[in-house]
Amino acid sequence: MIEKLAIIGVGLIGGSVAMALREEGKVKEVVGCGRGEANLQKAQQLGVIDHYTHDVAQAVQGADMVLLAVPLGAIRDTFEKMKGQLADHAVVTDAGSVKGSVVRDAEAVFQGVPDFLVPGHPIAGTERSGVEAAFAELYRNRRVILTPLAETRADAVQRVEQMWLDCGAEVSSMSVEHHDEVLAATSHLPHMLAYSLVDSLSRLKENDEIFRFAAGGFRDFTRIASSNPVMWRDICIANQQALGGMLTRFADELHDLAALLEQGDADGLLSLFESAKQARDRYVDGVKHPE
Repeated sequence: MIEKLAIIGVGLIGGSVAMALREEGKVKEVVGCGRGEANLQKAQQLGVIDHYTHDVAQAVQGADMVLLAVPLGAIRDTFEKMKGQLADHAVVTDAGSVKGSVVRDAEAVFQGVPDFLVPGHPIAGTERSGVEAAFAELYRNRRVILTPLAETRADAVQRVEQMWLDCGAEVSSMSVEHHDEVLAATSHLPHMLAYSLVDSLSRLKENDEIFRFAAGGFRDFTRIASSNPVMWRDICIANQQALGGMLTRFADELHDLAALLEQGDADGLLSLFESAKQARDRYVDGVKHPE
């Protein structure tokens, strides 16, 4: 049971955690913290949080669990504001899509990795944002990755893991470096491709007609281009090395595909498509709980 949960950033991610824990009876008090007055008022009206403040230091006082659900670019400032204000028994975790930058920010603020920090990443979400987009079922049967450090207390990891289990998630662990490499390929790259495709087509002369006749495949593929631009800007900067490598590799693959098309290589195209279909059927449709 979490006695007091402080959520810094009460949107889709943080709000859904609070709703899930409330539904399961696993939290007694939830305090929200953020900059948007209207969003926080709505969170309180919806019963997602009990009360709110704009002051991070005030929000974390007395909390036994602190969840940072802010853009990656705001993590360091949030650490700065909570420094010296945490209870002795407090555990801090986050929901950022890049773990290396979170660890670096913690090291800079706390002069090393604090033993109460459990970096985490729920592999769940939608293209919507704000507390009104939150729902208790968001994490059910979805994966959450924790990337504890050597310095992290075992009890802190256990408490964060239990929080996510109470939300209905499946929890696994991996190193910070491996997490960022895997997510660059499976999450960050697809978002970059969706953003790039929509932007490229929007600049064509006939863009109105193109979008008017867009089929379901286009809508499905580009849905994630409606995600929060600030959040994805921060993700790109935070994971630029791993993501840059994936983009370069994918660009090479596109050049190879263009060459097959230019050469009219029907067998080469068929081979590529069959290989891709088999890979997706095996590794995606065959996974119990895909991203």
